Amino acid sequence: MTVANEPAGYTGTQIFLHWIIAGLVVLQLVIGEDIKPAYRAFSRGTEPAAGDILNANIHVYVGLAVLVLAIWRIAVRLRHGVPAAPPEESVLLKRTSAVAHFLLYLFIFGMPITGALAWYFSFRVMGEIHELAKPVIIIAVGLHAAAALWQHFYVKSDVLVRMLLPAARRMG
Repeated sequence: MTVANEPAGYTGTQIFLHWIIAGLVVLQLVIGEDIKPAYRAFSRGTEPAAGDILNANIHVYVGLAVLVLAIWRIAVRLRHGVPAAPPEESVLLKRTSAVAHFLLYLFIFGMPITGALAWYFSFRVMGEIHELAKPVIIIAVGLHAAAALWQHFYVKSDVLVRMLLPAARRMG
């Protein structure tokens, strides 16, 4: 998903979207279990407790926010592009990074979609996929963070810094 004109760095919008989505995903992983009592009650045909409905709504709406922000993020990416990998990076590392980013995008779209299908349309299989993907996304996010830190502290590349400061602020 790169464009011919590769920018020197990310825009402020891209950085904002990266970190707000990351924060919301972590929040979802922390509060995700809170939706289960309401889902079970609805599945049994009973009325969930008010607190369970509130917890479920928070999880659902944060998930939908992740999806909307992810769509915005892709639109910005298509318009502005992304910076090239550091030139000293090996082909294997570039390919691994591309696959990892593809999987992360798959998760930030797939998790809200499967969750919404399970919640709003009672597609049980989507709920099971959503639930099974949770440990996988935890691993993917952990590896992504570890790889960024490894790039910064061991490889000494600018990969992490360019996701902290817009290109214009780093260069000017």
